[in-house]
Amino acid sequence: MEVKQWVDSDVDPVNAKPLPKEGDYLRVWGRLKAFNNKRHVAAHVIRPITNTNEISYHLLEATAVHLYFTRGPPTNAANGVKTEAGNGMFVDSNGGGGGAATSGMDMSKLTPVARRVLELLSSAPHNNEGLHVNMIASQLGLNSNDVFKAGDQLLGEGAIYTTVDDETWAVLSY
Repeated sequence: MEVKQWVDSDVDPVNAKPLPKEGDYLRVWGRLKAFNNKRHVAAHVIRPITNTNEISYHLLEATAVHLYFTRGPPTNAANGVKTEAGNGMFVDSNGGGGGAATSGMDMSKLTPVARRVLELLSSAPHNNEGLHVNMIASQLGLNSNDVFKAGDQLLGEGAIYTTVDDETWAVLSY
């Protein structure tokens, strides 16, 4: 399947991430989209796979998702009752239980304002829209410029993504 990622032309080429080579294994987080009746993945984050166990993990996760949607939730063997896992059905590759982007992220790289923005986005009710910059600024008592700077850092780290416009963000859970 074709994967498309919009690249910021303002990024300094020295600090730009190296491009993947053909045959490399990559992990992609994004949304399924269509343009001119052709489907593609609009990628928010693309990173190389550094641990080959991620490939096996992906295959097992794909099998679990398929079985869940074709046969329903797993049954409790003792009494035949279908049950859901406490934190959701799946576990992310970092060993967490489907948590927010903070589960595998080095928080020491983030500024204090970026941490506050990420915490607010993580604790906000999850929907497809996310939160607008002005809403974030008012809830945290910050000015919009500080929130935009924090958002730029979080977008660059792949912790959040834009939703309905460039000023509305949501946490990228992985």
